[in-house]
Amino acid sequence: MRFTGQVPAHDLTYSDVFLVPSRSGVTSRLSVDLAPTDGTGATIPIVSANMNSVTGPRLAATLARRGGLGVLPQDLPLQELDAAIRWVKAQPVGWDAPVELPAHTTVLEARRVVPAISAGVIVLRAEDGSEAGSVPAARLGTALPDARLGDLVHGTVASLDADDLTGPRAAFDLLVEAGLDVALVRHHGHLVGAVTRRSALRSTLYAPALDADGRLRVAAAVGINGDVASKARALADAGVDVLVVDTAHGHQEGMLAALRTVAGLGLGIPIAAGNVVTAEGVRDLVEAGADILKVGVGPGAMCTTRMMTAVGRPQFSAVLETAEAARALGAHVWADGGVRYPRDVALALAAGAASVMVGSWFAGTIEAPGLLETDAQGKLYKESWGMASTKAVQERFGRLDPYELARKELFAEGISSSKIYLDPLRPSLEDLLDMITSGVRSSFTYAGAASLAEFHERAVVGFQSAAGYEEGKALPVSW
Repeated sequence: MRFTGQVPAHDLTYSDVFLVPSRSGVTSRLSVDLAPTDGTGATIPIVSANMNSVTGPRLAATLARRGGLGVLPQDLPLQELDAAIRWVKAQPVGWDAPVELPAHTTVLEARRVVPAISAGVIVLRAEDGSEAGSVPAARLGTALPDARLGDLVHGTVASLDADDLTGPRAAFDLLVEAGLDVALVRHHGHLVGAVTRRSALRSTLYAPALDADGRLRVAAAVGINGDVASKARALADAGVDVLVVDTAHGHQEGMLAALRTVAGLGLGIPIAAGNVVTAEGVRDLVEAGADILKVGVGPGAMCTTRMMTAVGRPQFSAVLETAEAARALGAHVWADGGVRYPRDVALALAAGAASVMVGSWFAGTIEAPGLLETDAQGKLYKESWGMASTKAVQERFGRLDPYELARKELFAEGISSSKIYLDPLRPSLEDLLDMITSGVRSSFTYAGAASLAEFHERAVVGFQSAAGYEEGKALPVSW
């Protein structure tokens, strides 16, 4: 990457900079390879944040199916983390995983899991676990709230045989030929997934992130306190593909000690650690055993660290400095936080990041943890909160005695509850991935880069005023 002019003495945010087009021989955005080279096995440079309101097993599996990497949060009890990792590993790769609910679930209860705007299908389970029929998700929009899902089964959702689906294009063509938007996929009569026209189309454009056994990849976080070694071993035994050693202030002795411990276990999987914002922090964490550095202090939408403590750093400059330091040491950087638009993802990659970590942006999706809520205007939303907030502290330390819990709550930071609304046009994680990767692919073509490594080298960055940034936004109203 190079700048077009003299670099300012002050640090820069994503809004302060822009990409300058260059001569390009890349003829199509679809010929661009977005795969990072950080050893994670991802095929797109998108990582979901290890926040309780962002990454659960459902989102992690969906993200891996499209090539990204979900990081399960450290706040989950170890048994739940183990179960979540194994659940992700058991999910279908070539097909969607249909939502499964008990047949006695009411429509109102189901709407808190699957919105009626979804094009998917709900598989019903009897009390003994056997399949009890299926209902198109769109049916939830016309049924009475107190109706039981089992009473809505009239006929069955069409099924396709997995042996007939030789690839995603074949699945798309079969759905079109049969006049279907969605179908269940069966193998020798057993349910193995579901497919829609859009999911089949996406499977022609994305490559899943798979481990050596052909299963979906998933990461998980551990803190720096307690028996870090035992927890890291347990996560590795469960099949985790990347271990994230995580704390708000990563450049501290506690982090270095935890990193040395984890690296000394010889687990054979990449270790990410953070958060840091300086070259010195990178050097110290890499020396202690980190392969990937998580970069960002204070840019997240749910974070109040900068306003509470004045600590942090504008994210573009933080990524630029740390990525250069990491590259010299054979390590890599994840840019964590501060992305609001696809342009910000492209700029983080231009600054040298191997992948970009997304938090609150993904919290308002169907696949994110938590139930769907409806506001007074009928708009759907999910709750999001900062990982240093009172709500997060209560979840993390809820088993402490009341006095110790009260002490920790006294110094909580961050937003404890924020409504993240579902975009009716892009309600799912995959919809957002389409938007993000489409923008980033175009950024690569403007730079004349066919790969992430080429983009790091060829990107040209300029500086702009606040007025210049506003000029680039679309007008919300007509002339």
